[in-house]
Amino acid sequence: MANASPADPLETFIEPWRRHVRSGPDIAPTELAALEFRLRTEFAALSRAGLAPDEAFLIAVQRTARDPRSGPAAQEFARERAARIWPPSAAAAAPAETGGPRAASRREACVAFGFAVLAGIAIKVPALFGINPTDDAAEHFYFRNASLFVLPCLIGFFLWKRQFALGTKGWLALLGTFGAAALFANLPGFGGINTFGELTALHLPIALWLAVGIVHAGGRWRETAARMDFIRFSGELFIHYVLIALGGGVFCALMAVTFKSIGIDIGPFFGAWLIPCGATGALIVASWLVESKRGVRESLAPMLTRLFAPLFALMLVAFLGTLLLSGRGIDLERAQLIGFDLLLVVVLALLIYAISARDPHAPRGPFDVVLVVLVVGALLADAVALWAIGARIGEFGFSPNRVAALGENLILLVNLAWSAVLYVRFLLGRGAFSSLERWQTGYLPVYSVWAALVVVAFPPLFRWLG
Repeated sequence: MANASPADPLETFIEPWRRHVRSGPDIAPTELAALEFRLRTEFAALSRAGLAPDEAFLIAVQRTARDPRSGPAAQEFARERAARIWPPSAAAAAPAETGGPRAASRREACVAFGFAVLAGIAIKVPALFGINPTDDAAEHFYFRNASLFVLPCLIGFFLWKRQFALGTKGWLALLGTFGAAALFANLPGFGGINTFGELTALHLPIALWLAVGIVHAGGRWRETAARMDFIRFSGELFIHYVLIALGGGVFCALMAVTFKSIGIDIGPFFGAWLIPCGATGALIVASWLVESKRGVRESLAPMLTRLFAPLFALMLVAFLGTLLLSGRGIDLERAQLIGFDLLLVVVLALLIYAISARDPHAPRGPFDVVLVVLVVGALLADAVALWAIGARIGEFGFSPNRVAALGENLILLVNLAWSAVLYVRFLLGRGAFSSLERWQTGYLPVYSVWAALVVVAFPPLFRWLG
C-alpha cells in the first residue's frame, strides 16, 4: 500500500502480517486497509519516539490487534509475535527493562504539550501589536482568526506523529493555503469588514479542516479507510474537547470563587490569558488524547452514537408529524435557521460516525432501521428548511447569509438523499455497506470547497451585485 523501498524495515515486517491476516476469516479490503493504516501509523509514531524497528513493530501489532475490526487472524499474529520476541518467562520483565512503550508515550505527551503551549503563545501574539482579546473592537479579529492560530499547531503535531514528509510542493501548498486564508480573513474588502466577518469566522475552519485531514491521513487521503479514520478522529475530538471545556468551566468557576474570598477579581486574567490560551491549547491536548487512548476511543463514541441516534430520530419524526398535523408554516428567522442547520449537521455527524463504527460484515439489525429513519427524517427536515430559505429570499431578496445557508442546505440535501438511497439498498440486500462508506468519505471535500467559496468569493460577488 505504501511506496517504500525494499530496504524499509517496516515492509519486511508487514508482509508476513498482511499474509497472515488475509489467511484468516473473510476480511474486506477496506478493513484490511484500515488495519494496515493504523499499523503503519503506530509504527511511525513509535519509531519517531526512538524505539528500534522490531520493538516498534511489536508494539504496533499489539495495539492494532486491540482494534475491533482486527479479527482473530490479526490477534493470533500478535500473540505469536509477542511469544517469539518476548518468551512467556521474560514477557513481564521485558517492558520494564526496555521502558519502550512508556518512554514513547511520555515523549508523545511532551510533544503534544509543547504544541499546545505553542498554540497558546500564538493566540497572544496579536496582543504585542495592541490587539487585546479583552477589547470589544478586537473580538471580531480573534473570532475570524482563531483557526489560523491553532490549526497550524495541530498540523505540526500530526506531521511529527506520522513522520509525514510533505516535500517542497507539500510545504508550499500548506503555507500557501494558510497564507491565503489569513489574507482573506483580514482584508478590508473580505473578512475584515463586519458584513462578511461572521461568515468568514464560521466557514474558514471548515475550509482549513481539510488540510488537517490530509496530514492526519499521512499521505493516504485517497484511501477510504484513511478518510474514515479521520472522521472517527473528528468525532472523538469533538467529544473530548467538550469534556475538557466543561472541566475547564468548573475549574474557572472554582478559581474565581476562591480568589474572590480574599477580595481579588481575576476576571481580567480569565479574559486575557486563561480562556484564549486554554481554548487553543485544549484542542491539541484533546487530539493527543484521541490518538493515544485507543481503548477509550473504541468504546465511548459508538456508545454515545447508539444513545443519541434514536433520540434524534424520534425528535425529527415528532417535529415532522407536528408540522403536518398542525398545518403551521415554518418561519425560520436568522437565529432559528442557524440552530436548524446545526441540528442537521449533528444528525449527519451521527450518521457518519455510526457508519464508521459499524462492522461492514455485521448482519442488518434494528439500529440500521433507526439510522434510515434518522436519515429520511433529516432529509425531509432539510427540504422544509430549504423551502423556508427560498421563501425568505423571495420576500427579502438575496443576502450573503441567506445564500450561504441555501448552499449549505443544498449540499446537505444531496448528501442525505444519496445516503438514504444507499442505506435502503443495503437493508434490502441490493447494495454493499462499503458503498455508503465510500460516498460519505468521498463527499467530505465538498463542505470544505463550499466554505472556501463563501470566504473568498462572496465578498466581491455581493459587492458587485449590491
